[in-house]
Amino acid sequence: MAMLKDKVALVTGAAQGIGKAIAETLAKEGANVAICDVNIEKAQETAKELAALGVKTAAYKTNVSVAAECDALIESTVKDLGKLDILVNNAGVTRDGLLIRMSEQDWDLVIAINLKGTFNCTKAAVKTMMKARYGRIINISSVIGLMGNAGQVNYAASKSGVLGITRSIAKEYANRNITVNAVAPGYIQTAMTEKLTEEQKQAMLKFVPLSRMGQPQDVANGVLFFASPLADYVTGQVLAIDGGMVMS
Repeated sequence: MAMLKDKVALVTGAAQGIGKAIAETLAKEGANVAICDVNIEKAQETAKELAALGVKTAAYKTNVSVAAECDALIESTVKDLGKLDILVNNAGVTRDGLLIRMSEQDWDLVIAINLKGTFNCTKAAVKTMMKARYGRIINISSVIGLMGNAGQVNYAASKSGVLGITRSIAKEYANRNITVNAVAPGYIQTAMTEKLTEEQKQAMLKFVPLSRMGQPQDVANGVLFFASPLADYVTGQVLAIDGGMVMS
């Protein structure tokens, strides 16, 4: 039996890449899925693909850095799909550069989408989850939030902040049966990593004990665990899906 049958999940930044893999994995386990992205055309395409799996879907154009849009997103999800059980905060951007050359605009954008976006969506979602006394929130952080990285001070700050949000909200809402956990991907094969040269890829892989890049499905599997009954007694935790890059 599908682990998420009759559950409703919302995945931000889910039109493509890791977000799409997460949405598809949840749908395959029976969840009805709302797709959120700034690219509404691709979001609609993804929703249509998932509907072919026999689940209900919906697609919404949302800028997660705007609180009012996040409120409307949650309201629309509940209206169209009936409720909200699972929130995956996956929307994120990068604007890399050395500190001395990083513009204020690039700092603000990354913090606004990656960190404030997680805050906005979670704040809007817990209102309905509290009433239902059930919720599963999974935040997508990064190993960069755990270890830092030269040229990514804005991204590292945002993803480290996501970990702080995860643990704090987990403590605030555990008594309402709302769990909050995070996944911290390492080097995952995506459109972004495909742009790297072979030399750059090999240099990165030197830090990965398993000596290979991960796949979007690897991240999706971790999200599925936290969203499923298998993790009912797990909250405030961070799962690094990184091939062994970061070992605590």
